[in-house]
Amino acid sequence: MRSPQKARTGLGLGDPNDLDQLRSRTVASNQGESAKWNAKGLRKSAKKLFVCGSIDRGSGYRDEERVLPFTHDLALFRTRLREHFKAQAVVFEDELHILKREAPGYLYSTSPMTAFRFLTSGESHGPRLSAILEGVPAGLRILAEDVNAELARRQRGYGRGGRMKIETDQVVFTGGVRDGETLGSPIGMTIENRDHQNWLDRMAAAPLPAPPEPLSRPRPGHADLSGGLKYDRHDLRDILERASARETAARTAVGAIAKTLLAAVGIDVFAHVLSIGDVLSVTPNVPYSEIKALARASDLACADDAAVGRMKEAIKTASHAGDTLGGVFEVVATGVMPGLGSHVHWDRKLDGRLVQSLVSIHAIKAAEIGDGWLAATLRGSQVHDPITYAAKTKQFGRTSNHAGGLEGGITNGQPVICRAAMKPIATLRKALPSVEVNTKETFEAAFERSDVCAVAAASVVGEAMVAITLATALLEKFAGDSMRELVRNVNGYRAQIEAY
Repeated sequence: MRSPQKARTGLGLGDPNDLDQLRSRTVASNQGESAKWNAKGLRKSAKKLFVCGSIDRGSGYRDEERVLPFTHDLALFRTRLREHFKAQAVVFEDELHILKREAPGYLYSTSPMTAFRFLTSGESHGPRLSAILEGVPAGLRILAEDVNAELARRQRGYGRGGRMKIETDQVVFTGGVRDGETLGSPIGMTIENRDHQNWLDRMAAAPLPAPPEPLSRPRPGHADLSGGLKYDRHDLRDILERASARETAARTAVGAIAKTLLAAVGIDVFAHVLSIGDVLSVTPNVPYSEIKALARASDLACADDAAVGRMKEAIKTASHAGDTLGGVFEVVATGVMPGLGSHVHWDRKLDGRLVQSLVSIHAIKAAEIGDGWLAATLRGSQVHDPITYAAKTKQFGRTSNHAGGLEGGITNGQPVICRAAMKPIATLRKALPSVEVNTKETFEAAFERSDVCAVAAASVVGEAMVAITLATALLEKFAGDSMRELVRNVNGYRAQIEAY
């Protein structure tokens, strides 16, 4: 976009030589106003409406460039402005430039570079899973083998089904990475489904030579029936293929990059299993570094070796009965600085976003931060964490961490502690009663090859989702188009905290 030469209407800003001189402070006082513009100032040759500006990192808001088609139907154009923008305008020659101030949309944003945004696609027995990730600064060292190590962790675990014997997940970068470093552009990744070769007659994208036998007996506890009703599909395979937890392999790949990003600023994220069925793990007064090492060495991701034996017996018993088991895992993030998240709006509270990210995982039915449900049974003096100050290190601290590292939706410098409860897997060999959706007759639910217990695998996905959520909050606060810029911003903030 060329530099404007004449400012004829609107803010009366004069003749700035560069659009970045239209600082966000200029629009702050009139943020709630509808766009102001002078129809007489628009030449008939004007074809587009440009929305542009600069970034105000100090407040976490950004001005964004968008384009709307211009129309000489003034009533329609005024309606478009009112519906799409709350901004101020300046006409430069034959174009109307709107300076718009917008809060970063960390959950639903489509464009901020400072937001960590990803999408996945693909079905359980389709040819491959795909993920596209944007917002990663340039210069982050990332290798396929680092991502593959996380994918392998997700596939392991006592109680997993036969699918894990078929797949050996390997990531392929299709964009955004060169010579082992991110470029700042969107990162594309794919993971091949080797089992797809066994499903070509049922899962091809092209029209099938013969209609496959439909899956029409929904499984209680799965998305089969609710998805079939929503999307008007009578072959419920159209639902279960995407609803399958196979999708979490793509999330794990994204999470591997998020963890690498966090590690660059001293944040470590790991998970361990606390319970399977009614068997509980006990690790009192064990340092987090030791819990992590013990959990990584366990095929149930559990740091209590004595509990692991009882958990395996419980899984074996459930398997022999044609049943399944759930459990609870804990995700811990250490090295998190104070100040991620915010108290000012409901959707910027980091504790709410962490819980949402965990409950988005297949079969997770509840999540908590810190003492969570236990805190509701105690007195305030037993729950809230006394504050300390260490003059030598110039750091505030706590004598306990019942809050789980978050207060008011903001990290407080203590380890972030999240727990998630996973229900037993919905696919049972000893099937529950169901109804055939076409005939409405009573049948037993369909059975798909499945796990008996996948809590250990879910803990790896939980790790990924917490890392993704923390990485998003980190980039919202510190921005940075390159890793050098991001690290510099973080270090400057830490110096600010020490001088507080």
